[in-house]
Amino acid sequence: MRKSLQLQAEMSEEFGTCVFDVTLDCEDGAPVGGEAEHAALVASLVAQAGEGARVAVRVHALDHPAFEADIGAIAGTVGHRLSHLMVPKVESAVDVDRVVAALAAVCCEQLPIHVLLESPGAVHRAFEIAAHPRVQSLSFGLMDFVSSHGGAIPASGMSSQGQFTHPLVLRAKLEIAAACHAHGKVPSHCVVTEFSDTAAMKTAAGKAARELGYTRMWSIHPSQIRPILEAFAPDQREIENATKIIAAAARADWAPISFDGQLHDRASYRYFWQVITRAHQTGRVLPPEMQGYFAAVPH
Repeated sequence: MRKSLQLQAEMSEEFGTCVFDVTLDCEDGAPVGGEAEHAALVASLVAQAGEGARVAVRVHALDHPAFEADIGAIAGTVGHRLSHLMVPKVESAVDVDRVVAALAAVCCEQLPIHVLLESPGAVHRAFEIAAHPRVQSLSFGLMDFVSSHGGAIPASGMSSQGQFTHPLVLRAKLEIAAACHAHGKVPSHCVVTEFSDTAAMKTAAGKAARELGYTRMWSIHPSQIRPILEAFAPDQREIENATKIIAAAARADWAPISFDGQLHDRASYRYFWQVITRAHQTGRVLPPEMQGYFAAVPH
């Protein structure tokens, strides 16, 4: 956890903005019987995080005895320092309501909630969950999703290739992405466990970003962060084209314009602005005329 926070600080210095979140893990990170001590450690690390750090916490699932204790020990003490709270194994909007109530009990009503969908039932209710006003992002829990099928999906469905080809896994990913975009939420793609296989990581991240509509992705090893950033970033030609169109639109006070023989209006301006925003979020160097838009905006 300390190494992840240090890497975040180093890459923020390198790129001039925070380009990835660090999620401190209670669910899988705490030893059995040591949940309270681990939660205290997590809270202390959040408190020590530097200015501009984006630190989240994954608490235990709602049905775990340590869930409420995690909320009290972490959100109740350093909730104002968290970027969001990650809750695993959410099954419905009713579960989200329970998280909201637990946060309200420790006076943490404004903390964004990210949820992990890890079962067929949760995926079935993805649109309902994404519609909840407190939910900011949905993540897909690949390994638990495959395991929940009782062997009906082979182990290869968890691999870097199989997770993009098995129909049930691919369908789940598309449902989650569609639910997020329908309700203006952030779809976050699942992990690639072959962390030493850079080529597999790049291919998976590219498919998630370019084919399935995901705008974030989990990493489980520091070596995966740069390939993810590269895959989710627009290329330089896209950035330059978007810059020219946004600059021309601004000069026209956002009225329709003709650019390279094509009509552009506010619908396409919105798309090209999203390209610029994505470039900023992934640490790309923006042309000077775009840098001013982000100078005073915290990430």
